[in-house]
Amino acid sequence: MDRYADSRYTGSKKYIENEPHDFTELQEIIGILRKKCPWDSTQTLESLKPCLAGETEEVLAAVDARDSANLCEELGDVLLHVLLMSEIAEESGSFTFEDVVQTLSDKMIRRHPFVFGDREIHSMEEGKALWKEIKAREKQHAGNPGSASPKGD
Repeated sequence: MDRYADSRYTGSKKYIENEPHDFTELQEIIGILRKKCPWDSTQTLESLKPCLAGETEEVLAAVDARDSANLCEELGDVLLHVLLMSEIAEESGSFTFEDVVQTLSDKMIRRHPFVFGDREIHSMEEGKALWKEIKAREKQHAGNPGSASPKGD
């Protein structure tokens, strides 16, 4: 039986529920949905804002409830929004998901010089203070026109 007989998906690769999937396949699935699903294909960054806010609230509720099964599902829903928003941004030429990964990786390395560099700390408080100091420098640098600046938190 063809699982896609009633589907508009006409690709040759089969995506089957409950079969193992990796991150690459997840990205492929999101790309297919963006092209083939009437809802996904019409979404914009702006239209997804309330959805992402709602999913974030559901993550927090799952944490509060100590419900790991629901937390796993809700984190997946947040990841869906990250991937979908990245896909939309790529369509407009703004950035790609790979850019998101690179930006986050660079930020984590930069903000943890006591892990990835030669800075020493002796407590969690020192680490938090250093994080805030680095973040403040980034924000100050971002306000300087013409400077290459890291974005976000």
